Amino acid sequence: MAKTIVLEGIDGSGKSTQFALAREALNRLGVPNVSYKFPRYDTPSGANVRRYLDGDFGSRPEDVGAYAASAFYSVDRVASFRSEWHTFYEEVENGVVLLDRYTPSNAVHQGAKLPPEERKAYYDWLYHFEFTMLGLPKPDAVLILKVPPAYSRKLTHARGAEDIHERDQTYIEKCYASMMEAADYYGWDMIDCIEGEELLPIDAIHEKVMAKILGVLGIAK
Repeated sequence: MAKTIVLEGIDGSGKSTQFALAREALNRLGVPNVSYKFPRYDTPSGANVRRYLDGDFGSRPEDVGAYAASAFYSVDRVASFRSEWHTFYEEVENGVVLLDRYTPSNAVHQGAKLPPEERKAYYDWLYHFEFTMLGLPKPDAVLILKVPPAYSRKLTHARGAEDIHERDQTYIEKCYASMMEAADYYGWDMIDCIEGEELLPIDAIHEKVMAKILGVLGIAK
């Protein structure tokens, strides 16, 4: 089976940039790979995710409970896996499935809606639901871009907040807290993107990301 590697972080952490750079690096190294970004807003399975984020079900993230909102995203991931990449995952032994957001995003974003004492039960439910009941592949590595909200806010403001998650700064701060808790609970790999009080250059973060990916693949740098 191929390795499944997930890149995560709160909104404005630079995931899309690092995802693209990692994909380019894998191609240069000749590593067979496929890559997907979630959610897939323009597909039938992603339609309810888009409606949720557009505010059709409520103007605040909390208007849709953690478990119900999680199901929207889970359906989209299952549809993608079954229709697009399950064959690659099952048959390409030395390949990589590189994902920009995956199940851990639910842990981060939906876990933020719950009080701390309820989060671990939710995390356990989520992993059992997606990886056991729905049969999605469990990630071989989850790489977290650690960018505190004070820094990520600059990027989301620069590009313009687009959905009910990005517009709610209090919610983003709760997501960061939930992300740190879930990362500790699951042992996700943390990539610190801040040095002193400055955001590291894109290339420096990319080097950290690739060091983690190559380690998962057993490739010497």
